[in-house]
Amino acid sequence: MKKIAVIGTGYVGLVSGAGLADFGNAVICADIDADKINLLKNSEIPIYEPGLKEIVFRNVNAGRLSFSNNVNKAIKDSDVIFIAVGTPEGENGASDLSAVLEVARAIGENLNDYKVICTKSTVPIGTGLQIMDKISKLSNSSTKFDYVSNPEFLREGSAVKDFLWPDRVVIGASNQRAIDMMKEVYRPLYINETPIIETTIQTAELIKYASNAFLAVKISYINEIANICDEIDADVHVVSKAMGVDGRISPKFLHPGPGFGGSCFPKDTKALISTANELGSGLEVVNGAIRANKRQKERMVAKLMKLMSNDVSGKTIALLGLAFKAQTDDIRESPAIEMIESLLASNATVNVFDPVANANMKKKFNQINVFESWEDAVKEADCVAIMTEWNEFRGLDLAKLKELVKSPIILDSRNILNNDTLERHGFTYDNVGRK
Repeated sequence: MKKIAVIGTGYVGLVSGAGLADFGNAVICADIDADKINLLKNSEIPIYEPGLKEIVFRNVNAGRLSFSNNVNKAIKDSDVIFIAVGTPEGENGASDLSAVLEVARAIGENLNDYKVICTKSTVPIGTGLQIMDKISKLSNSSTKFDYVSNPEFLREGSAVKDFLWPDRVVIGASNQRAIDMMKEVYRPLYINETPIIETTIQTAELIKYASNAFLAVKISYINEIANICDEIDADVHVVSKAMGVDGRISPKFLHPGPGFGGSCFPKDTKALISTANELGSGLEVVNGAIRANKRQKERMVAKLMKLMSNDVSGKTIALLGLAFKAQTDDIRESPAIEMIESLLASNATVNVFDPVANANMKKKFNQINVFESWEDAVKEADCVAIMTEWNEFRGLDLAKLKELVKSPIILDSRNILNNDTLERHGFTYDNVGRK
């Protein structure tokens, strides 16, 4: 059992801390945000993530997981320190590393014994060298440490499962001592023969960005194929199914929709391009994916406007789903944002409902009307748009929906409704590549 400090209690830090505790380690999750730590100490989880509450409570009750806003003490008391703070988009698409480097400063000033410093935050290639340099300059030269890049591959909505049963674990280190320490931290995964990729620090940093950028490209590609399907009366679901049968392609991430969002793909693609530009390398494919994603969100607005004969002024539009994907309350870069902005700018009344993300979107748009059920949100609506693929929207009672709305018009931007059923109930509708 290792004594571990996880600095940062956001999606990555809290899930990682709870998961590491579940592996049998003694974990302190530390954060300078006292309000967030107080919530956690009072058994309140500040983010929505399926299964997170259960794993946190289990390990708190077992005495393996605790919370503190004393970052300095957490550093001193630990063998391994995980950096898991945010790296938001900064100028020109580059990652803002201010929080990461602030943690590095704290580590340097409180390094009291040999420790392994491990970065979970998504950081550009070369950040590890910056962190090591900062710690070395601030710490006692006689106190040794090793550095590891250990990128996360957690999907919001299934992050707990992804941490406990990962596809792979990437460990980028400069010596065997650090790798051996990480093997002890992840011992249950070694026993289960989870693929462990041991590599250099810079390679590990690139793996994270290369993975996310590739998935973003795949999403944008199938969205553009869906747009072609719109024009030729083809079915993108059949196209993607036939493509996915090919083992070289696989069916994953071949689901067309309103464009990708969230905390990772938009930010990480831009950060990778920024790094490539600094190195004098081009990333035309990734650049194309970013442009295509922006167009896809705009295309959803255009589809809705066409359904409404290009006039929504004074009309009521009901949006079902606000989070960028199901099973999360994260609205960052959500396609629903583009839709709301356009509708409000066109003087429409916007009603919304999301199972968990209502409050987050209300903070961003005070003008929207928030409801606690889809039934209330759609009452007397002139058009309904499904923006997130929540399961409860997959099973919408279309007969009931038709009774509640003013006009039976629907945009299914997630392709979760059956076209034949929509036609049978007399809806005017559009979707993504399934006309």
